[in-house]
Amino acid sequence: MLVLWLALCGSTSAILFAVDRGTWQRPDEVMDAMEARRGSTVADVGAGEGWFTHKLALRVGATGTVFAVDVQPAMVEDIRHWSVEEHLRQVIPVLGAENDPHLPNGQVDAILVVNSYHEMGAYNAMLRCFHQALRSGGRLVIIEPEAKPGRPRAEYQKEHVIPPGLVKEDAARNGFQFVGQHADVVTPDQHHWPFLVFEKPRQKAAQ
Repeated sequence: MLVLWLALCGSTSAILFAVDRGTWQRPDEVMDAMEARRGSTVADVGAGEGWFTHKLALRVGATGTVFAVDVQPAMVEDIRHWSVEEHLRQVIPVLGAENDPHLPNGQVDAILVVNSYHEMGAYNAMLRCFHQALRSGGRLVIIEPEAKPGRPRAEYQKEHVIPPGLVKEDAARNGFQFVGQHADVVTPDQHHWPFLVFEKPRQKAAQ
């Protein structure tokens, strides 16, 4: 991630001190797009150090739940450490797999994936798991570094980018409805990250 961290000995988690990220990454707008509110159950997939996890924990409050998913054990342990230190019991660190985020079925209101989807080799399996984990009408927000279309997918993975059209195709193929696209997130070095919002279609009420 394009973030500088301040290591403060003896302080609370360094997650609170990400330089300028609160401005350019627009966390309130992201959480609004997720429709995350007090009491919501949400997931931050590819959570890394847990910057968005922390923001989500404050948004959903003590009555909500934030599943912080990463495939790197060290990242999961970091999140476990600062969430305990800060008494954020609503944060549940989860060690995910390359093809499964290990989320509970049908219990999640929204899933956030930031700068991680392009790394997912088993993207169809992951999207199917997202779909299964979400409640009817649940939101999936994906924000990824932009690339122009027309090249092999392996090249995008090597460059840590992905065309937004490819993300939309993947999501549609796995049962998601495209809700809309917000203004791009623009990093401090002027890279554009398209901000895409999807929804698990709502089940029709029985007649």
